[in-house]
This record gives sequence, C-alpha cells and structure tokens, in this order.
Amino acid sequence: MIDSLLDPWQLPFMQHAFIAIVIIGVAAGAIGTFVVLRGVGFLGDALAHAIFPGLAIAFITGGNIMVGAFVAAVIVSLGIGTISQNRRVNNDTAIGVLFVGAFALGIALMTSQATFQRDLTSFLFGSVLGVTRDDLETIAIVAAAVLAILYWFRREITIVSFDRAFAEAAGLHLWRYDQLFLILLALTIVMGLQMVGNVLILALLITPAATARLLTERLWVMTVLASLFGALSGMIGLYVSWHWQVASGAAIVLAATALFFAAYLFAPASGVITPRIRHALHQSRPEHRGPVDISGEHLSR
Repeated sequence: MIDSLLDPWQLPFMQHAFIAIVIIGVAAGAIGTFVVLRGVGFLGDALAHAIFPGLAIAFITGGNIMVGAFVAAVIVSLGIGTISQNRRVNNDTAIGVLFVGAFALGIALMTSQATFQRDLTSFLFGSVLGVTRDDLETIAIVAAAVLAILYWFRREITIVSFDRAFAEAAGLHLWRYDQLFLILLALTIVMGLQMVGNVLILALLITPAATARLLTERLWVMTVLASLFGALSGMIGLYVSWHWQVASGAAIVLAATALFFAAYLFAPASGVITPRIRHALHQSRPEHRGPVDISGEHLSR
C-alpha cells in the first residue's frame, strides 16, 4: 500500500505533476467558488475556448504559448465587459458572440498550420506529465498572484457577486470589479490549460466548488473546501492515471466528479441519503421520557 503511494514520487516528472496539479486545484477551487455563486459557468467555458487564437498566433510567431493564451483570454473578457454595457446586448449574448467568434478564429489559424495540428490534442486534453521546472515556477507565481489579488479584493468581489444593487449604492465600480474577476478567471484557465486541457478545465473550476457548496452555507468555508477538493481531485486523478494507465486529465476530472456525487449523496444537511437515514433512525428510537425507577414508573426530572 505504501509502495503504491510512494512509487510515482520517485520520478521527477511525476513530482512536478503532483505539485502543479495541487497548485492549480487550489487556485481553480478558490476562483470557482465565485463562478458557481455567480452562476457564470458558461463564461468560464467561453474563456477556455476563446484562448485558441492566442495559442495559434503565439505558435505561428514563435512566442510563448501561455502568454498568447492569456492575452487572448484578457482581450475576450474585456470585450465581453465592454459589449455587455450596451442595454440591448445582455451579458450572455456578448459571451456567445465573442466566444464563437474567437473560437472560430482559433480553429481557422490552427488548420492553416499543418505542424500545429499535431499538438492540438495536448491543448484539448492537457499533458500534466509534461510539466517542466520552468512551467512549475510560472504556475506557482501566477497562482500566488491570483490568490493574493482575490484575497485583497475579497470584500468588493463578494459584494458585487451577491448584491449588485447594494454594491452600486456603496460606490463600487461594477464594471471594474467584473473585469478584475474576469482577468483572474482567465489567468486560472490559462494555468490549467497544460494540466487538464481546454476541454476539461471547466470541471476544475466548477466541480470542486459545487461539491463544497453542498457542504456549507459560509463563503469562506466554501472557498477553503473548494480549494481542498480541487487539490485532492488532482492528487487522486494522478494516482489513478499512474496505476491504471488512463489519461491524466480525464482521471482528474473523474475524481472531482466522484467527490461531488459523494457529497451529493452523503452531505450531512443536503445529501440525498444521509438526512433520510438520520430521520429513519430518529423515528425508530423510542421517545425519551427521562429516567425510570426499578418499579417502571416514570420519574420527574
């Protein structure tokens, strides 16, 4: 048992993978908390696909692919915020227009480069086992920046997320904090690109946070739990990938999904099964009437 846990750690590339996925899991869980509470999962999916033009342009020009992906995500997020200011174009419409447009542009650029198509699978499904030491340092710095900014502006982002009318009355600039949140989300998505890929990154943003939501009503507890579940999903997924020879990105997402359904079924207050079991046990217990003397008569307290 111990050997099966320690074996993967003997190899440097697995050490890098474990550290990287824990960092990504923590950051994605924290940001994902606000994605879930805002109900903007579609936005996360849109940003994940909107990075394709940045990937393609960076590849064609010989630039840094991660930088290209981030620039594209920021441009799209700012475009969404700007276009949605028009009262005739709501937020979902702006997301849909730019998401599809950016994705189509990325596909057009990709298909024009025969050599780029060979790397398309790694961008779609990730390659956590290919993380280098330099990648690890970059991920750690970006994740630390994301978490620090999220913590520093936690009050403003929370108020804007829960009560926009109150936030506006309190003098908070809604557009400014919306864009800050979108940039943090874009950074997190770009970080997770190499870990689980474009197709599966949304799961790391949504599933751990949704799992935590089943277990608590308190925001800070939910944020901590979401980060823990994100990191735990990554660890479990890598062990499954190592021992059963399955794709690492898919294994990580399936681990997160399994944790969600465990919480869905057995959460103490909101689970499907646990409250029913507790209720059944309570119903089966005889009513407590206080101590009884040896004659069997009820004694007053």
